Amino acid sequence: MTETESYEDYYDLDNSTSPCTNDNIKSFSPWFIPTLYTLVFITGLIGNGLVVCVLIKFKKLKSMTDVYLLNLAISDLIFVFSLPFWSHYAANNNWAFGEFMCKTITGFYLIGFYSGIFFIMILSIDRYLAIVCAISATKLRSVTYGLLMSVVTWAISVFASVPTLVFSQVKNESTGFTCKTEFSENEKTKWQLVINFEINILGLLIPLCVIFFCYLRILQILKKCRNCKKEKAIRLIFTVVTVFVLFWTPYNIVIFLKSLEVGGYINDYIDKCLLSIHIDFALHCTETLAFVHCCLNPVIYAFAGQEFRKLVKKRMFPWWNCIICKECKTHRFEWSETGNTTYKKSSGESYI
Repeated sequence: MTETESYEDYYDLDNSTSPCTNDNIKSFSPWFIPTLYTLVFITGLIGNGLVVCVLIKFKKLKSMTDVYLLNLAISDLIFVFSLPFWSHYAANNNWAFGEFMCKTITGFYLIGFYSGIFFIMILSIDRYLAIVCAISATKLRSVTYGLLMSVVTWAISVFASVPTLVFSQVKNESTGFTCKTEFSENEKTKWQLVINFEINILGLLIPLCVIFFCYLRILQILKKCRNCKKEKAIRLIFTVVTVFVLFWTPYNIVIFLKSLEVGGYINDYIDKCLLSIHIDFALHCTETLAFVHCCLNPVIYAFAGQEFRKLVKKRMFPWWNCIICKECKTHRFEWSETGNTTYKKSSGESYI
């Protein structure tokens, strides 16, 4: 995982006899992290699982957008799969799953983290090509190119995860077994800075620049269009950008502050003990907030589409109309072998 898995005490180097403990974080983590991780896991699993089911079974991946939406949902599912393990780790302050699972779950966490952000960025590029370059980009927006870009994106995500993954290991400490990144003393600062700046650059800076550019150009096109759905499209764009900024920027700011602390650039301006405690506490809070974003992806990118919503209600929840219909007792629903829903009247009464 990232720096937030560290539950050990910090010591003021200027006064080694005075321990600087993070007892507040230790008492805060066992109930806060498991609770939030459990909620994220359940909602993320249901929402993204539903997206995968609909895209594969009913939409049949007919467009590049469908391919990217499927990969985004899969990346979120990979990410949320790691959360029960981190939840157990935080609740017990002990890693009970061994060395192999430490690296495996860390890999799921990191690959899901990077791929999720990358596919959000690619979806923005896809919308840019569809609206701004509608004619010239027709051939580029095929399912084949979508699959090729997805493979490249997964490869980059794996490559970006390697530095942290290599140094992740289980260590037996006085408080129990830990699963975290362990560096040699000579290279500890260097690798911490490399990993932190990698998160800042690949996890926020590049994606945010691409997203802003794509949607600013899309907004310029939409303003020139005379379409009754223009305002709805603009609201959706505003939501996509705002949610991404609100959920990921605080975490990246704290990661950057952690880099400054590790590099010793701000230690002279504030007490080292107090600085470490506040930054670690902020990492716990902002990292958990960022995790919530994977629960919102299905709502923003899939269910926001009218066609997708209709497909979900028609194919997966055929009883939905029955719930809101006063005449529901006059109908019954049957599933055909092809998965289509057929409606049969009873009592000879008509229905709409």
